[in-house]
Amino acid sequence: MTTTGAITDAGARGAPAGPWWWERRRGLALDVVLALVSALECMLEGVSFAHEAGLPAGLVGLAGIPVGATLLLRRRWPVAVVLVSIAITPAEMGFLLGVVGLYTLAASDVPRRIIVVLSGASFAGTLIVTLARFHRDMPEDAYRPGFWVTLVFSLVMALGLTAPPVLLGLYVGARRRLVESLRERADGLERELSLLADRAEERAEWARNEERTRIAREMHDVVAHRVSLMVVHAAALQAVALKDPEKASRNAALVGDMGRQALTELRSMLGVLRTASDTAPAVEPAPEPERLAAVAAAASARVKAAEAGPSLEELADLVEQSRAAGMAVELSLEGEERPYTAPVESTAYRVVQEALTNVHKHAPGAKAVVRVAHREAEVALQIENGPSDGPGPGLPSGGNGLIGMRERVAALGGVFVSGPTDAGGFRVSAVIPG
Repeated sequence: MTTTGAITDAGARGAPAGPWWWERRRGLALDVVLALVSALECMLEGVSFAHEAGLPAGLVGLAGIPVGATLLLRRRWPVAVVLVSIAITPAEMGFLLGVVGLYTLAASDVPRRIIVVLSGASFAGTLIVTLARFHRDMPEDAYRPGFWVTLVFSLVMALGLTAPPVLLGLYVGARRRLVESLRERADGLERELSLLADRAEERAEWARNEERTRIAREMHDVVAHRVSLMVVHAAALQAVALKDPEKASRNAALVGDMGRQALTELRSMLGVLRTASDTAPAVEPAPEPERLAAVAAAASARVKAAEAGPSLEELADLVEQSRAAGMAVELSLEGEERPYTAPVESTAYRVVQEALTNVHKHAPGAKAVVRVAHREAEVALQIENGPSDGPGPGLPSGGNGLIGMRERVAALGGVFVSGPTDAGGFRVSAVIPG
């Protein structure tokens, strides 16, 4: 049987470690002193018992030394120490051994039933020896008390030698287990706070990445579409500048309008980004978990603030802009129109916008068909164009348009498919839950 350190304070940190089963050197020193005192006591009581029993005094006295020294093992084997103290009870030896042994046993992690059995055995042994001692000594002093007086006095003696150390040991053991439980809970809370801080940092990093991705998509949609149309109109303006001044003037006006629209949308996005930092109050830095959570919340708020973008009602204007740039575009609407959430409307608009931009860039002169189907719980989009009539205007392409569309649709739980058609054109399809 082992103990949790009945005497030593297991929670004391920084103390030098002891050898073998001692947690600290101070505990080793205490047990050595107790063992020496107990060995001396057992030796003297053994000599006295030998004289009374007619046994060799020297032999019995020497035998008491290792018996008393068993206190050195009390932290490692408390049950064995108590059994030794019970075994030598008839010889009226080991008072210190019995008291300290019972205390250590009660304060240890030994099962409670074993503590009860050994404490009862120690009490019974002490009671029997005390009764026998009274019956032997009282007649010699010419004092003959009644049986019940002797029994009560023996019970008090036996209880006085067993109950206090057992009760004190139980109290100390319960208190130590409570302290260890509180320490474990504190360590668990510390680990939980550390995990929460890590998760808050991950959420903040995720929010920052999401915001960067969203900004990249918005910048791509605004710049790519508007600038593509501006390039197409500029090319048309260059072609008709001398032949048809009136048409050139209209194209120039369109280029100016598109440039102003692009600047307006860019300023809107930049304003959202500046709002959080410009309006943030100057306060003292918050603790790390709270600061990281605040960063994540602020980033998420900025993302939500920018979600309100164009709507499906503006698709007709978008198609007209492409028609004005010379593209043959057909807009087909199916089902009963109904309002959707801002993210759904904005995503549907951006899908159509990016698809038409790709037609301008990669398939000039091709006819495009935009189909929008309003269904019970979703909106379906399909943008299909025919083969190109010639080389494109040479606009740069980073290949992020389709990726951005797919990310937008997937973020809302929708399905996005794109690819070439058998006729040599290209088709973009998306279904967005509404």
